[in-house]
Amino acid sequence: MKSKTITVFEHASLRISDAGSQLSTASLVALQKFHGEECPYFSLIHYWVRFCEYVGVIQVGSTLIEVLPKADKGGDTQEWRSMLIEMLKSVGSFDIYAPSSSSLKLKTNSILELYFELFIHEIEYLLHRGLLKQYRKKTANLTVLKGAIKFNQHLRFNLVHKELFFVEHTTYDVEHKIHFILYKALKLLEHINTNPTLNSRICSLLLNFPEMPDIKINEATFAALSLGKKAQTYTKSLEISRLLLLNYHPDVAQGGNHVLALMFDMNVLWEKFVYHALRKQMVRSNKQYTISAQTSKYFWKPTTGRRTKIRPDMVINANQESCVVLDTKWKDLKGYSPSTDDLRQMYVYYDYYRARKVALMYPGGDASFKQGKYLDPKTQLEIDKECSVIPLPVVKGNIREWEKKIFACFLEWFEQESLK
Repeated sequence: MKSKTITVFEHASLRISDAGSQLSTASLVALQKFHGEECPYFSLIHYWVRFCEYVGVIQVGSTLIEVLPKADKGGDTQEWRSMLIEMLKSVGSFDIYAPSSSSLKLKTNSILELYFELFIHEIEYLLHRGLLKQYRKKTANLTVLKGAIKFNQHLRFNLVHKELFFVEHTTYDVEHKIHFILYKALKLLEHINTNPTLNSRICSLLLNFPEMPDIKINEATFAALSLGKKAQTYTKSLEISRLLLLNYHPDVAQGGNHVLALMFDMNVLWEKFVYHALRKQMVRSNKQYTISAQTSKYFWKPTTGRRTKIRPDMVINANQESCVVLDTKWKDLKGYSPSTDDLRQMYVYYDYYRARKVALMYPGGDASFKQGKYLDPKTQLEIDKECSVIPLPVVKGNIREWEKKIFACFLEWFEQESLK
């Protein structure tokens, strides 16, 4: 299958064109059908597709649409592709359990191909160490008496075959639901992969992996899975299988424009990335701070029904009596002040968490933070409630240096005034 790749940045638009790197009419029609399923990844305009804050890849037939993040005006597609992959790796989206992970080739053309290669690598590792066997019940018409006779079926099928027994017995083999899911994911890869370098490895896996029954996969299938101690090595392969199988939308009408969407909310990814960067650098610098993510408190209680919670991104304590609250926003302020809604939100966090000060963290900009104080509603004078804006400059090409820069910017703001 000859593939075509279109690369855009978040919040960009694609228009119909049969030439160049723009969107074809067939691909637009497939995206329109996909959007009808309440798709949050893009919006539709007349003959246009406008992307939002989600980044990743959408494969439509043999066309791959890659949506990359961008926090400033600098940098090309290759730089931001690498940054996105490194951010996903930093928050654990590309963790693998195979001991030979150092041999994994990470220089792929897109995130989708990287997930394909991770999945292939995981299955190769599982086959090498031997597939997990489980006990299961099996019914069969045998020439030997094994297990318990199913009398109704035995009388129905073996009335004239006295040499056979219709029995139910226990068997110990590799035919169970975990392998059903992995085999279905392998068959999906065989169907949608457009990278020639992966074809031989996929075909080899299908030859060596035992053929499994085709089952219907949905959210309930994965929710019902219970992985024991011996099955822990299957965790990552099942995660990737879930990602691929549940985000695949086949084209049942024409059969050529299947849609596979592997998209990430950049606001959530940015929040996780900043949290992991701060936590990692706090440990390395031996700072006696504690950091917790998504610490919720009840905020409002109706006369009937459930209470409402508030949940800041991060709460950091230097001692038992005081804390600071951080909230991350994947926005380009372009030198302007934060939105009124964001400032209101931080005001609530200040009171409910009894914070010493609070701050909003944005990507890009210079390294200096902007301090600000809330005003008294009556006198319109400053009160002792500080809310700052901390821009986090992007360090392209080196994710470790970016993590260090994030921590340095935070530390400059955090330690400007000692917490009492």
